[in-house]
Amino acid sequence: MNQKLRRLGSNTATYLVLLIPSIIFLFPCLWLILASFSSSGSIYSFDGFFPTSFSLGSFKALFTDTVMYDYPEWFKNTLFIAVMSCLLSTILVILTAYVMSRFHFRSRKALMKTTLVLGMFPSFMSMVAVYLLCTQFGLINSSWGLILIYSAGAPTGYMVQKGFFDTIPSAIDEAARIDGANNFTIFRKITLPLSMPMVVYTALTSFTWPWSDFILPKLLLKEKSLYTVAVGLMSLGETEFARFAAGSVFIAVPIVILYFCLTRFLVSGLTAGAVKS
Repeated sequence: MNQKLRRLGSNTATYLVLLIPSIIFLFPCLWLILASFSSSGSIYSFDGFFPTSFSLGSFKALFTDTVMYDYPEWFKNTLFIAVMSCLLSTILVILTAYVMSRFHFRSRKALMKTTLVLGMFPSFMSMVAVYLLCTQFGLINSSWGLILIYSAGAPTGYMVQKGFFDTIPSAIDEAARIDGANNFTIFRKITLPLSMPMVVYTALTSFTWPWSDFILPKLLLKEKSLYTVAVGLMSLGETEFARFAAGSVFIAVPIVILYFCLTRFLVSGLTAGAVKS
């Protein structure tokens, strides 16, 4: 009986410890969702934390009132940048990780240590250099400039993918070579089918960064017609807070659905990539 009581007390304490941070993190999300349904549109009309009256006018204005704030165009820009960055980044990261895992060459260890050290520095430290390079190459006010920057920086985060490839026995590659397969055939027909959880994990993480990034698009995009959703929403006036909240909620829906659909790939890919053999 004492053991059961102790176990019950331990479980109750654990759930309480987990419940309190969950409520703290859930409250801003709940507040933003309720604010998106505010009929007044202004944050100053709220009664405390929450709006006094509700309507769907903010969501309607988000897609119909596009004279000053063209949300559909911003959404299309964001989707294009995120999809293209996802494709290029996934290819580059997977290829980099595969090379680092399967091929042994001079300075390989030094290169791995260098990329690991560079990954410790926050990306915004290079913003001045990135801006100067973009001005020289004519990439200001260009969606492709953002895509190239996102894709070029992605391969430095290959360590998780390399850990996944390390778990695939090299004996499979050797058996394929005996049968006459070259390196590209082994990668395409053997390694990639075995690595689908990691490929999906890489694609999803490569998609979410440009989808929600604000600093880089704000730095490089000057014309309103080229804005991403994050930059466009920040340009809304103070009396358009309900529209801001509605846009934030709508832009979060696709990525949340994507996460729920691919959760099993995420978990298996991340845990397998964390194992070193």
